[in-house]
Amino acid sequence: MAAGVHLPGGEETIDLQQQVARLQALLEASRQVHSTIHENEVLEQVLSIVVRELEMSGAAFPSAGLVYGDDPASAADGAQLTWPLDDRDGNLMTELVVAPPDGRELTIYESDFIEGLALQAAVALENARFHKRNIEFARVQQDLDAARAIQRSLLPQKLPSIAGYSLAFRSVTCYEVGGDYLDIVAQPDGSLLIAVADVAGKGMASAIWSVSFRSAFRGMAATGMPLDELATRMNQQHWAEGEEARRRYLTAIFLRLHPEAGEIEVVNAGHNPGFLVSPGDPPYEFNATGTPLGLLPGMTYTGERRPFPPGARLLFYTDGLTEVFKGDEEFGPERLMNEFSACPSGKADGILDAIWTAIDAFSEGGPQGDDMTALTLCRGTDVTEKPE
Repeated sequence: MAAGVHLPGGEETIDLQQQVARLQALLEASRQVHSTIHENEVLEQVLSIVVRELEMSGAAFPSAGLVYGDDPASAADGAQLTWPLDDRDGNLMTELVVAPPDGRELTIYESDFIEGLALQAAVALENARFHKRNIEFARVQQDLDAARAIQRSLLPQKLPSIAGYSLAFRSVTCYEVGGDYLDIVAQPDGSLLIAVADVAGKGMASAIWSVSFRSAFRGMAATGMPLDELATRMNQQHWAEGEEARRRYLTAIFLRLHPEAGEIEVVNAGHNPGFLVSPGDPPYEFNATGTPLGLLPGMTYTGERRPFPPGARLLFYTDGLTEVFKGDEEFGPERLMNEFSACPSGKADGILDAIWTAIDAFSEGGPQGDDMTALTLCRGTDVTEKPE
């Protein structure tokens, strides 16, 4: 007589050989369920095993719209049974619904088998979802890396060489791409047109609008129109792009350098003040003369024209430089102006190095909270060195 296990009350005896066979069947079912990394295939394997191996009338995952055999939803009330598939944190992912044949009760073997299968299916389903998320993340990351490379390629790739002047810029995004914009365009009359802008917000949406701004700016810059008219038209053009563009308005500051005359023109459209330091004069700020571009229709802007003598230096920047924090303390525009004014270097790139060093020291290695862009223009002292 075969050895067996007697359940309480003597209702049923489970043969040990049957137990072994059932465990083997469950292991094989588990192998099948874990044989795929695709979510729907995991669920379809489970339904197939329940109906074909256990000879149930039907099984379904209603939330996924998957049914095998008879739809349990059409069974008589109370004739369908449900097993939850929970993730590792106990959150319900889906439910397995089974319809026994003729609405009968399940045997202990059938019930234990389906419960074990549901546990294995939950692990396989969660792994499949992790795999899917990893693939999606890798694809998104690949797209972001490409977008970052494209955006970097749209920055000036070669700075113009202007006798007696030095020019440098630096742009560091907070995420893979950002909403800061910087451009340098030579003009037909020999002057140099420079723009530094900041789209509201950060990330991909702001980056897209910065590229749109670039197209419009370059188109208008090619005409050589006056700086104040350019800003006025840029404002109206961005406003006309529609509601989404208005939510992504831009602050911008424009500069036209007349190198032979040693003069600059500046128009500030809602941007951070531009800093000008000239020998013998107190530091000067180019403040906004109108709202950000695209915020209000019909806005007009006025420009300022000032001398840019030998030894003068100018700084344009986005608010990512001033909105660096150490605890609750902000780096701020005053500290930036002091660092800019006191920098001993007379070269544009040296000044930017000093500013970034000061910001890094202030933040004590804290994370960057916004896109950071700065441009510096310096004019030499025109002192000719005597030969030794």
